[in-house]
Amino acid sequence: MSQAKRPYARPLDFTTRKVDLTHGSGGRAMAQLIEELFERAFDNPLLSQRNDQAVFDIPKGRMAMTTDGFVISPLFFPGGNIGSLAVHGTVNDVAMAGAQPLYLSSGFIIEEGFPLADLKKIVESMAEAARNAGVAIVTGDTKVVERGSADGVFITTTGVGIVPEGVHVSANNARPGDKILVSGSMGDHGVAIMSTRENLTFETEIQSDCASLNGLVARMVAAVPGIHVLRDPTRGGLAAVLNEIALQSGVGIKIREDAIPIRPEVHGACELLGLDPLYVANEGKLVAFCATADADRLLAAMREDPLGREASIIGEVVEDTRRFVQMETTFGGSRIVDWLAGEQLPRIC
Repeated sequence: MSQAKRPYARPLDFTTRKVDLTHGSGGRAMAQLIEELFERAFDNPLLSQRNDQAVFDIPKGRMAMTTDGFVISPLFFPGGNIGSLAVHGTVNDVAMAGAQPLYLSSGFIIEEGFPLADLKKIVESMAEAARNAGVAIVTGDTKVVERGSADGVFITTTGVGIVPEGVHVSANNARPGDKILVSGSMGDHGVAIMSTRENLTFETEIQSDCASLNGLVARMVAAVPGIHVLRDPTRGGLAAVLNEIALQSGVGIKIREDAIPIRPEVHGACELLGLDPLYVANEGKLVAFCATADADRLLAAMREDPLGREASIIGEVVEDTRRFVQMETTFGGSRIVDWLAGEQLPRIC
């Protein structure tokens, strides 16, 4: 049973008021902020108990757990904001184990002077993303730091989920002969962030692909329970993920440039910005490895989902003790797709 609401002299003014240090002091102002913003937006039976933790039953199966921090700049971008990104990113990390995400926790570090109107937009966007993904934000924390000690808002999230029986997905599982699939176009999120950050305009607005992939993953696991590897190519993009998997599995990887979906506007923006789309972050795409015999069935299942309509088989796993990732170019040559050197796009998520 939820506790009685506390009496306040007047509701919070989300139009003109800003966050101040009293909102993180543990007193009446903090209680009001939590009640009138976070509890109202994230409303669910576990959160309404107002404990410092959430206690829940565990369905049968193995647990998957992840934690992440979000420091993206700018906080608002075409296709989302730091709130929706925090949910999507954490849900996706759980889903990449082949798991069904269930619950999230969230921690907010807010800078003194941050507009309450913007905080409200972020929290409501976060709540909507959680509802759409079918997960509940069941516990959290709020801290306020002095002006100049942060950059608006930072969010940390932890997610837990359940891995179905018979599903064993890991970056260690890639095997020679496996086919490699991607769920859609690469580089949308990174280019959307960079174009906003640099005030660049293009004929077609480039939207972030920020989305929760757990529904797509559930469809894929139902079609091919024996999927070997799932990863979401966020920081470092497709290139980083493929190199990580090659290293962890002790294999080589060969991909075909003409098979990798990249939107023309993203390709053009990358040329303008001097970026390689293979290294640009995504927040609503995944990479899958499966046995050759399962590849067509998995591809068909992915294309049945709105988030996988542009799915493509882009290459295969080969034996290679050097663990190289190589790409056959559109010109018929071949090049090494190496690890990213340096920081291409800081604060991308």
